[in-house]
Amino acid sequence: MSKGSPSSPTLMAKPTAPAAPARSHTRDSVQAVQPTDVRGPNTVVPPTEMLGSEAIVRSLEELGVDDIFGLPGGAILPTYDPLLASTKLRHILVRHEQGAGHAAQGYAMVTGRPGVCIVTSGPGATNLVTAIADAHMDSVPMVIITGQVNSAVIGSDAFQEADIVGITMPITKHSYLVTKAADIPRIIAEAFHIASTGRPGPVLVDISKDAQQATTTFSWPPKIDLPGYRTVVRGHSKQVREAARLISESQRPVFYVGGGVIKAHGAAELLELAELVGAPVVTTLMARGVFPDSHQQHVGMPGMHGSVSAVTALQQSDLLITLGARFDDRVTGVLSTFAPGAKVIHADIDPAEISKNRTADVPIVGSVKEIMPELTNALREQFAATGAPNIDAWWTMINRLRETYPMGYTQPDDGLSAPQHVIKRIGEMTGPEGVYAAGVGQHQMWAAQFIKYERPHAWLNSGGLGTMGYAVPAAMGAKVGNPDRVVWAIDGDGCFQMTNQELATCVINNIPIKVAVINNSSLGMVRQWQTLFYEGRYSNTDLNTGHDTVRVPDFVKLADAYGCAGLRCERDEDIDATIAQALEINDRPVVIDFVVSRDSMVWPMVPSGVSNDLIQIARNMTPDWEQED
Repeated sequence: MSKGSPSSPTLMAKPTAPAAPARSHTRDSVQAVQPTDVRGPNTVVPPTEMLGSEAIVRSLEELGVDDIFGLPGGAILPTYDPLLASTKLRHILVRHEQGAGHAAQGYAMVTGRPGVCIVTSGPGATNLVTAIADAHMDSVPMVIITGQVNSAVIGSDAFQEADIVGITMPITKHSYLVTKAADIPRIIAEAFHIASTGRPGPVLVDISKDAQQATTTFSWPPKIDLPGYRTVVRGHSKQVREAARLISESQRPVFYVGGGVIKAHGAAELLELAELVGAPVVTTLMARGVFPDSHQQHVGMPGMHGSVSAVTALQQSDLLITLGARFDDRVTGVLSTFAPGAKVIHADIDPAEISKNRTADVPIVGSVKEIMPELTNALREQFAATGAPNIDAWWTMINRLRETYPMGYTQPDDGLSAPQHVIKRIGEMTGPEGVYAAGVGQHQMWAAQFIKYERPHAWLNSGGLGTMGYAVPAAMGAKVGNPDRVVWAIDGDGCFQMTNQELATCVINNIPIKVAVINNSSLGMVRQWQTLFYEGRYSNTDLNTGHDTVRVPDFVKLADAYGCAGLRCERDEDIDATIAQALEINDRPVVIDFVVSRDSMVWPMVPSGVSNDLIQIARNMTPDWEQED
């Protein structure tokens, strides 16, 4: 392990042309870091002598941090001592470090502020790796503070030493190793700036134990200057005008909207732009809620389990207006067959995403929150000169698809409840002001399909990494960030068993989340694939948690053991009453064991490795495309 401050690829990129002068601002390209670009109220703190550990706590306080999720250990113990005395920081003691990471993600997703977690060295830090990778894939702003062994023994395989900087380098925006107490305020301020600007993401700050124990002089705000870190904010005006021209000439345009629009807090700007153009809007799994489901232009979620109307709209379009999306394989299917007749406008804050998977005809690098109003203004000028495109025929086709192939499900023939119905009723009875965090698998897709999302930041899930165990700790973090909202963790019986220990955290810290365990007694999505592609050979997917099994564990008894309210629902006629009972309990977490059919499947589905044109609406059933011509 090297000392100093290792540079991640994000910060090591060398400009191909002379860099803009520091602190300059240009319309179409670079916004440099200002020395005063420090989060928080920027209270002036005169030079004060304190320990490095105290400087960590004071820096977090000055940055405006309220809540931290963590678990102490030897290498971070010096910092936990002054943390106890802080009146501004609420520390929430988790039961597993992975829970701290996912809770920080949930907090960040609903508040827009970086989530913060703090753990010790070695296994404490490595237990966070999954959550860090998850945040990296889904562009979630996080600051992770880890303790490290004394700098004198770094690299000697000391007790509980792990090169967490090296381990996390590929899955963070930047990773720091701090061995000098004097560097702590500046580096923590830089970490928050990097995590929350440009394309958001996780930043790790690894601090040696001796740096925490050393005496330093603290002052605030620190001067930060990151000459290798440049974020493009405003779109290039020429590219914006070219995008407006392509839109005005298009006959089958589609807005392909990704999670970047949520991260940019651009819902209002998207609505104005979409209504001006009048084109269909599809929102990816990560973008659910950024455009209201009830809006007449919303045609669904695209991808492997997207609606027929959304998938087909992309396939048949002649122009993709791509905003904050990355042409993920779960959306495109076989990339070479994706939207074969479409030109591409691609706007994204991260230049590395432009033309990475699909070549952009009009690339626009910048914040979509800035680009969308610029494009709206350019379109108004373009439409005034040439008129808006007539896309009535396009809407006739899209509407026919929506009417012919609506999102639906069939009632199971084994007498058990349909999981889709359970999730739909949770959404309907809770309403759009609720927050819904899902694990990964069938229940995740059903929660994306059957709950109506009318606002951004209402839907949390592990989209890129697909992490089982995400839901409960993410819901916990979301409830801390949005304490006045109803927060549901919609989980599977497999996912729930990976992180349900955080129910103890919720009980002890008065975080009354509601957990709906969609219990089909199996690893449902894996079982679905075994049904479809492995001739029903169910290898190691039976979990024995549900109907007519040994029920190990019994989720109601488990909930009771943790001090939660435990409920079980096994009949359709009890679903509404059970949800209503859960909604009335607000003094402790609620866990509901919804016993559902294990034979229910997620439809529509594009099988892996085939074109989106081969979307199936049920097993061996594809849409009748001839009727749609």
